[in-house]
Amino acid sequence: MATTKKTDELSSPVPMYRKLWSAKQQIGKVHKNAKNPHFKQSYADLNAVLDACEQILLDNGLMILQPVNDDVVITQIIDVDSGEKIESFMRLPALTNPQQLGSAISYYRRYSLVSLLTLAATDDDGAEAAKTMPQKKPAISETGFKKALDAIAEGRYTKEALLDNYTLTNEQSQQI
Repeated sequence: MATTKKTDELSSPVPMYRKLWSAKQQIGKVHKNAKNPHFKQSYADLNAVLDACEQILLDNGLMILQPVNDDVVITQIIDVDSGEKIESFMRLPALTNPQQLGSAISYYRRYSLVSLLTLAATDDDGAEAAKTMPQKKPAISETGFKKALDAIAEGRYTKEALLDNYTLTNEQSQQI
């Protein structure tokens, strides 16, 4: 026998997501307002992310909480009417310096909120941080350089491999 559920029973979890859906339509993009000195690029800091979304969420009956519990930053969006919530969390790295820990907490709060709301943040420092930094090639000793030249002459090594793997002095570059 087939059973049907009343619409009211099916919609019990819907109000929170309907509120979230409405809020997300209003939030828009998060604007860059800070400069990352390490990557020399702009990004949206935690205040910019909160400015972009917090009042809109509140206007829709949703509240943000971001407690830190047992070395975990937890970002929660809570429906103030039903108590329903969605959350995201990130474990903090083991840091003993309070300033570094505070920075990590702010960073994790920002990224967990951006992630939880799938905000179109204009923050590009994450993309730069994810890139592999170019590694400086080691110098080659005179002995190693002479062995490399011998190997090139014998066809066991190439000039290209030498240039790809080592930083040469001006004198060594002229000898190739």
